[in-house]
Amino acid sequence: MNKDLLAIFEYLEREKGIKREIVINAIAESLRAAARKSVKGLGEKVTVEIHPKTGEIEVYTQKKIVDKVSNPQEEISIEEARALEPESQVGQWLEIAITPQDFGRIAAQAARQIISQKLKGAERDVIYEEYRHRMGEIISGTVKRFIRGRTIVVDLGKVEAILPERNYPKLERYNVGDKVQALLHEVRDTENGGAEVILTRSHPEFVSALFAQEVPEIHDKTVVIEKIVRDPGYRTKLAVRSYDPKVDPVGTCVGVRGTRIKNVIRELNNEKIDVVPFSDDPLQLLQNLLSPAEIRKLKSFEHIVSIVVMDEDYPTVIGKKGMNARLIGQMLEREIEVKKLSEYHKILSIHMLELSEEPNPSYDEKIKIEGVSGLITESLVGAGFDTLRKLMKADPAEIPAKVPGVNYYDLADKVLEQTRKRKV
Repeated sequence: MNKDLLAIFEYLEREKGIKREIVINAIAESLRAAARKSVKGLGEKVTVEIHPKTGEIEVYTQKKIVDKVSNPQEEISIEEARALEPESQVGQWLEIAITPQDFGRIAAQAARQIISQKLKGAERDVIYEEYRHRMGEIISGTVKRFIRGRTIVVDLGKVEAILPERNYPKLERYNVGDKVQALLHEVRDTENGGAEVILTRSHPEFVSALFAQEVPEIHDKTVVIEKIVRDPGYRTKLAVRSYDPKVDPVGTCVGVRGTRIKNVIRELNNEKIDVVPFSDDPLQLLQNLLSPAEIRKLKSFEHIVSIVVMDEDYPTVIGKKGMNARLIGQMLEREIEVKKLSEYHKILSIHMLELSEEPNPSYDEKIKIEGVSGLITESLVGAGFDTLRKLMKADPAEIPAKVPGVNYYDLADKVLEQTRKRKV
């Protein structure tokens, strides 16, 4: 038993980082509890001493010396006491040595259970002490095994960490023995009284931490990642700002010939990464996120931003399964509604025709469009479009043919906005 204890001490110190005195205290407390439960005649005053270098166990119980015993668990007669210690006196406390073998099978089983509980608590404290200050850091380990499907147990050396299935991209595949880097996301208590380290590779902060490793200017906060959104395994967008006018934030993150960003992309298994300059102006930030596509029309509401882009830019702006537009919306914290320019023009034409059917007398008055110069208005009148109703009924191709340089859809926009204001 002594050799077994010494082996336990050395293993827990070396592999788990648990100090020997913590282990000794846990075992001593468990033996005290086991002794009180299973060995008859023992009182509450039980002492267990374990030698840290030899593993020798000495167990004592204390009893009060009395003339007549009324409580055998707490008391011992003067005759019995003097048989053990000749100079004993009534009223004194006598320390009686017992051996571990006296515990029996039940005591040993109880001790093992309590030792297990105590050591889990000690291991939990070690885990908290070592890892609680490392939250948000990237740490490396080895895939040890899989539990509950694709949840990975990662060997970090002294402890095992958990990389849940939801915490890494679905496209990533691992085998036992593979090296893995991940972000230390959380240290939490478990139901059995221990603690576990939770890792993540899908959180946006994992990408931020990778850039901090590759870009010294981010590490020293010359360049700051102001916003980052991610669809793990597919695409990440980050907006960066420089606090040094001489430092280009985007170029700094990309690196010479893309060396810095390529290292991050490689770690993310070729996930696409878009780096754009941050702006406090949401509309400017939106344009930065859409570049090189241009916004042809934009309307901003409380929770929705509606934009119109050229037909050839539409697939890029939307992205596969709407991912790009969705990430842009997350970056702006609004929903993004995207229309093709041809689609938008068709909607304008339909609205103009619908308006022309309304019995509104003002549509038959002399034409006047807010925001349109008098010269263009005179040209429209000269071409026969002297009222709003006539303009509304016109074919989109007819106006530019008769009034060169005038864009029908620009006029339609202004007309619809003007009529909307009057209705409000």
